[in-house]
This record gives sequence, structure tokens and C-alpha cells, in this order.
Amino acid sequence: MPLLSHYFIRLLVALLSGASATLAFAPYSLWAFAFIAPLILLLLMHKQTTKKATWLGFVWGLGYFGAGVSWVHVSIDNFGGMPVAASLFLMIGLISYLSLYPMLFAFLLQRFFSNHNITKYLLAAPALWIITDWLRGWVFTGFPWLWLGYSQIDSPLSAWGPILGVEGITVMILLSVGTMAYSFIDKKWGLLLIPAVIFATSFAIKPFDWVTPQPDKATKVALIQGNVNQAIKWLPSERWPTIMKYMDLTRKNWDADVIVWPEAAIPALEIEIPSFLRNLDSAATMNNSTVITGIVGQSPTGNFYNNIISLGVNGTNGYDYGQQPRYSKHHLLPFGEFVPFENLLRPIAPIFNLPMSSFSRGDYIQPNMEASGSHLAPALCYEIVYGEQVRENITSQTDYILTLSNDAWFGTSIGPLQHMEMAQMRALEIGKPVIRSTNNGVTAITDHKGQITKQIPQFTTAVLRGEVIPTTGTTPYRYWGSIPLYLLVGLFLLVAWRKRKDNM
Repeated sequence: MPLLSHYFIRLLVALLSGASATLAFAPYSLWAFAFIAPLILLLLMHKQTTKKATWLGFVWGLGYFGAGVSWVHVSIDNFGGMPVAASLFLMIGLISYLSLYPMLFAFLLQRFFSNHNITKYLLAAPALWIITDWLRGWVFTGFPWLWLGYSQIDSPLSAWGPILGVEGITVMILLSVGTMAYSFIDKKWGLLLIPAVIFATSFAIKPFDWVTPQPDKATKVALIQGNVNQAIKWLPSERWPTIMKYMDLTRKNWDADVIVWPEAAIPALEIEIPSFLRNLDSAATMNNSTVITGIVGQSPTGNFYNNIISLGVNGTNGYDYGQQPRYSKHHLLPFGEFVPFENLLRPIAPIFNLPMSSFSRGDYIQPNMEASGSHLAPALCYEIVYGEQVRENITSQTDYILTLSNDAWFGTSIGPLQHMEMAQMRALEIGKPVIRSTNNGVTAITDHKGQITKQIPQFTTAVLRGEVIPTTGTTPYRYWGSIPLYLLVGLFLLVAWRKRKDNM
């Protein structure tokens, strides 16, 4: 019984430490918790059987994702049309599924690297963590939310973003954490020199600018935050009041080079309102401006797409539905924009019949959008969290990263703030400013280092005016992507495997 009680305390500490990791991310931004939480997990796993360590990983994940992504429940509860008990069941199912990945990490580390040695903590732990993170970002189209590296956007480790990307920052965290865990357990305090060197190097390279800003080529932008009520937006009676709201705000900002409306700002199919779009295109052209908006498109075969279109000064000779340049969202949100196993799930509950939950996906790589002489690489909403996809859509002509979103689904939760933090990381990795327009926030502009230069309050009808400065040059991450990191992780794992039976 005492042993059971002792293990129960370990499980409770694992749950609380996992939950505390959420404090590392926006809006709290206490980035040290990205080190503290996994450190506690490694210390709790020490001298535990594989089975017990595995459950510690799962419970740690329950705390991590229970606190970190519980905001998903807002959309299920407000728009799912399900009883509270059923929506809670779905939420628990999602959290439990995501917790399988830290569980897998704990299992692999304890099962195959059970000997207490330095390679277990300094090599195997960082490698296995990043592998399980990668799996979470890939399986079932992936959910790469709350990778630990995102929490470091304002820490010294952000210096590694342009070199190794967010995953590289995560490896730096786990390398530091593994070193601290081994030092605490084995009292090898000299090894703490490793995280000290990592941070010292971070401070040393942080002032270095991989790209060169071009202030003489700045673009004046106006980002329209309509703050449209999601619950009534798609009612037929609200279509034209919503469109006119955006038009009224746009007329006051025709002096901007680029005017951006949010994701699906127009509550109508593109094919239904060609006359309006032609008039808007003409007005934008007459004012020497470009309007970019999210809109739902429909192909001749009847497939629906979550699209972005540009109107006005965009390199074309006027709006034409058949030839209009469009960006179609590739990475769709499971259950929000498509339903896996839909023939089985749709009959079960209304949550699987949410509006706009039957989209088709666009190509993985699509042309940049042209807007008043600038080239913008689009990423619609959830896509901004996929660093490799954003990177591969950057060309030599790209001036800015453009992301449109509608986080009204998640109310006043922390979800939209975490989403913004991930958009900041894309700017840092690529060395290009991010223009982010949303329905009710966070609408903001970041510079090429991922720092927010301007934003407007959430849940207000407002227009963000600002200048965005393009850059020339490229970052190492933009050039190489994650290949060097994956080679490094593979080397870590290979050496750890060969040394796994050594006692040190």
C-alpha cells in the first residue's frame, strides 16, 4: 500500500507538471516552464519500471493537453449542438489521444534505454521527444500544437529559430532538460555547463540578422477585423449586412496598398456573388489598391474549398471567376473542415455536421498571391502551424507571409493567443514579416524576427493600419528546412542505441 501511495503521488505530480507547461506559452509566456515540466517528468520516471514510466508519460500528457488545448471545447460546446456530457466525452477523447505521444516517449525511453547513463538523458531523450512530436504533427494529418519550441519566441533560444526552426529549439530544450535531469540524479554538476553553453551561444548569435530589411520598399496595409458574430454569420439575412460592414471599413482605407479581410469574411459562395466581386475589383483598381479576402469556393465538380482571392491591383485584367487567381487551403482541420471516416461518424452526432466541414484540399505548393506589386505566401488559419509547408511555399519573390484566420470559434479562450505565437515563429524561421488578419483577433503584424510590431484588441470592430517591411536574403532554416535537424536527431539516436548498455 505505501508503494501504491508513493506511485499515486508521482502520477499526481506528473499531471500537475504537465499542466504547468501551458504557462510557457501565450498568453502567460513564462518560458522557463518549458524546461521545468519535462524535467519533472524525467525525474519522476527515474528507477521506474517501463509500465509505470509509460503511465507517468500518459498522465503528464493529460495535464499538458488538458490545460493547453481545452479551449477546443468552446467550439464543440457552442457550435456542436451536443449535450454537455457528449461534448465533454469528445474533449476527453481528444486529450487522451494527444497524451499517447508523451506516453510513447516515456515507453520508448524506459524500454530501450533503461540503464541510467548519460546517453539516455543527453541523446535518447531529446531524439525520442522530437520523433514523437513529429508523429503527433503527422498522424491523421497531424496536430503540431504546443511544440515546446513555440514557447521560446521571447527567450534567448529564439536565436535558433532561423537556423533549426521550432523543432530545433525543442531539441535545445530537451538537451538542456536531459542534462539537468542526469546532473540532479547523479550529482554530476559539471554537466550543467552544457545548458549554460547553449544559452551563452544563443545570446551570442541572437543579434545576428540573417536577412536584410528593405524599408524603402515598405507596404502600407489595412487589416479589417470585422468582429462578426459566428453564431449568426451564415444566416441568409446576415449576408449583405456582413458584406456591407467590410465594405464600409474598406472605403475609409483605400489609401492602403493592401487591404486584407479575414478567413471566409464573405458569408457566401464565390460563385453566388460575381457582380459584387467585379465591382469590388474595379473599386480597388481605381484606388490603386488590392483587396485580399477569404471566401468559400466551389469547383465545377461540386467540391468546396476554403479559398483566398485577391481583387484590384493583382497582376490580372479584372475579376473573372474562371481565371481568378486563388489560394485553396491544403491542410484542413479534422472535424472542423473535413470529417475523417465521415460515412461512419456523420450519422452519430450533430458535431460532425458543423457548417463548412466538407472541404476539399488544395495543392501542397501553390503560387504566391500578387498584391500591389508585392508577393505574399498564404497560409489559411491552422496551416500556419505547419512550418515545412509554409517554408516550401516561400519563393525568391516572396515579400511577406499572409495568414487569414477566424478564431471566433474559440471565444475568449487562450487558443487564439497560442495561434498567434505560432505565426510569430513562422516569421522568425523564414525571416519574412507576417501579416495576420482575423475576424475577432489576434489581428497583428510581425517583423521578420517574429516580434509583433502592431496589433489591435480582440473582440472589437477595428482596422489595423501599418507598414510592413520586406527583407532580402534567406535564413538557414528557409534554405535547408529540417533536414540538418533530422540528421542530428538520427545521430543522437544511433549513438544512444550503441551506448545504451554502458554504465556512466
